[in-house]
Amino acid sequence: MAAALTPATARPRRLLGSRRTRAGLLYAAPVVVYLLLLFVFPILSTLLLSFKNEDGSPTLRWYADALTGVNLSVLFTTLRISAETAVASLVIGFVLASAVSRLRPLLAGLAMLIVIVPHFISALVRTYGWIILLGEKGAVNQALTDLWVPGAPFQLLFNEIGVVIGTTGVMLPYTVLVLYGVMRGVDRRLLAAAASMGAGRLVIFRRIYLPLVAPGLASAALLSFILSLGYYITPALMGGPKQTMIASLIRQHVMKENQWNGAAAQGIVLLLITFSGLLLLKLVGSLGAGAKKRRSGS
Repeated sequence: MAAALTPATARPRRLLGSRRTRAGLLYAAPVVVYLLLLFVFPILSTLLLSFKNEDGSPTLRWYADALTGVNLSVLFTTLRISAETAVASLVIGFVLASAVSRLRPLLAGLAMLIVIVPHFISALVRTYGWIILLGEKGAVNQALTDLWVPGAPFQLLFNEIGVVIGTTGVMLPYTVLVLYGVMRGVDRRLLAAAASMGAGRLVIFRRIYLPLVAPGLASAALLSFILSLGYYITPALMGGPKQTMIASLIRQHVMKENQWNGAAAQGIVLLLITFSGLLLLKLVGSLGAGAKKRRSGS
């Protein structure tokens, strides 16, 4: 009898499943159209434009230009400044997140609020704030001069130091948020157990704490690097001619030279680098999740 009832019960389930599928597709249609119009279509249009010559004929000339000469130098500058920003924000963010993660929940919440609030201020306003602070007669140089620091006042603007300081300030909230979430998940009992067995602080940090937060460190560094690739306002205002990044070069091609094809090729190159970073970030996240699962299983 059970076998006889199986086909009868399976049919309503198939009908219900098909209805749910159609309803799901119907609900997802606006999101799909939104993504197609605002993301997929512009990317495909830019990609096609990068393969067209000025007369409409197919060419790879713009990619050759993007990967040679001054354009290649700008690309290397962008990668270098992004890497320096990732390292600086990772070091400062690690210290801040480690200190905040040891506080009580109320104090930790207040500290994280102080870290996050600057993120809601316009990047242009924050950049001008850094310009005021780092100027020759700004608060930083004035303090260094009052402390009789040799060489003060220093040139902290319109060079790579100024750009890295500005971009690190923009990236710091992201880094602290990522690291804080990872550090709050560390079981402090493991550290206490290691200390009770005679392990020193350096050994505990190197062999227990650091491996536990390593996936978060990699994610925060990659996130800072990826987001720094497309910076425009901060490098343009706080850097000099040698700190021109690819976003500024794309703007120059479009606004001053009316060269949309070359700008499209440089945009695609930057997009490919960004996608590579995102894939690496996903790989690091999956490896960290696998390692955590293996540790919990053992």
